[in-house]
Amino acid sequence: MNKSRKVARHMTGRIKSRVRGEVPRKMSSTKWGYHLTLDCMEGDKQKIGDRYNIRRFVKQLVKDIDMIPYGEPWIKRFATHDPIKGGYSLCQMIQTSNITGHFVDHNGNFYIDVFSCKPFDCSTVVQLVETYFQPFEIKQHFTYRNA
Repeated sequence: MNKSRKVARHMTGRIKSRVRGEVPRKMSSTKWGYHLTLDCMEGDKQKIGDRYNIRRFVKQLVKDIDMIPYGEPWIKRFATHDPIKGGYSLCQMIQTSNITGHFVDHNGNFYIDVFSCKPFDCSTVVQLVETYFQPFEIKQHFTYRNA
């Protein structure tokens, strides 16, 4: 993390992420599925390395985007053989598909996917990511799924 980010985080306790990429404001109801992927850079390492924070995040996300969870979230440490890639991975099945993620301990980068055949608000996902993990930058990508 660069010095100016450390100072800003220290003074405010929170940094507004730089968000790049376009997503629809309203999803088309004629598509079969909706897939949001977030590539997040330099999140708070303490927060992305906290299994309970990840759990709180996904529980709140499911609620806030009006999905129905199927079972409990699955959160396990993966890629422990490689210190550059190791960290927690997340999978939360929802009745309309799934929410997945991987959090990299080494650099604070993390990746979140929300895939559903039910429309959801992409900005809600981004806001929760900012609240729970405070990334420096979020690259968002959105795809309508329709075979």
